[in-house]
Amino acid sequence: MLTITDLTKTYPTGTAALKGVSFSISEPQVVAIIGPSGSGKSTLIRCINRLIEPTSGSVVLEDLNITKLGRRKLRKARRRMGMIFQEYNLVERLTVMENALSGRLGYVSFWQAFRRKFPPEDVSKAFQLLDRVGLEGYHDTRADALSGGERQRVGIARALMQNPALLLVDEPTASLDPKTSRQVMRLLVELSKEFGTLTLVNIHDVGLAQMFADRIIGLRLGEVVFDGTADQVTEQVLTDIYGEEDWSATIRKVPEGDDDDEDEATAKAAS
Repeated sequence: MLTITDLTKTYPTGTAALKGVSFSISEPQVVAIIGPSGSGKSTLIRCINRLIEPTSGSVVLEDLNITKLGRRKLRKARRRMGMIFQEYNLVERLTVMENALSGRLGYVSFWQAFRRKFPPEDVSKAFQLLDRVGLEGYHDTRADALSGGERQRVGIARALMQNPALLLVDEPTASLDPKTSRQVMRLLVELSKEFGTLTLVNIHDVGLAQMFADRIIGLRLGEVVFDGTADQVTEQVLTDIYGEEDWSATIRKVPEGDDDDEDEATAKAAS
């Protein structure tokens, strides 16, 4: 489904952000990318959809080599790659509905987009997705009136409007409180399963990665130093990724059957 082979990125300053990163994901699941600041997590996410041009290597999504595409074909391929940003990247003066519908811009004509005239089926789908992410009744609310958690949910709905095969999620919980962070991560997991979407999440919180990801990939200095399941993340693994530290309190052990009733997937995000 997604194969990364020897992906490298060296910036003009000479900084090598990625050094031959390789991994393959064969089925829809949630994969967390963890690592210290400067490890190449954000660069990796952005090289996959070529918001940053990789220096060498390949990215193949559903048998399509993204790294070989020209500008026009890349625009078309990006329809299948939804991006959810840490900074939300919403248009503040537009409503929740208008922001969600912007996920269809790659599918409509220039004049439809300019006039904000989307097909009825797109509008209907946007209503359904906004309700699904917990924003029922928020359709006419301006983006600048939303809390951080609510903005992140709009970003999720907007990305899903693209009908993506791949969701690229950059630090979705960095600006959120602990409860809202769990809500957002649980929502991403549920939607990944519902829509059969591969979800690649760049995240700092190791505990959240363990709690919600099917697979965890650890980067250090632009290289993959760990690739395994949540229960394979040990104190030694975290030392290999982040360096020497007492990691005993970092690794979360969630009791089996703990459904965390504090955060239903459809609850409104906390401020």
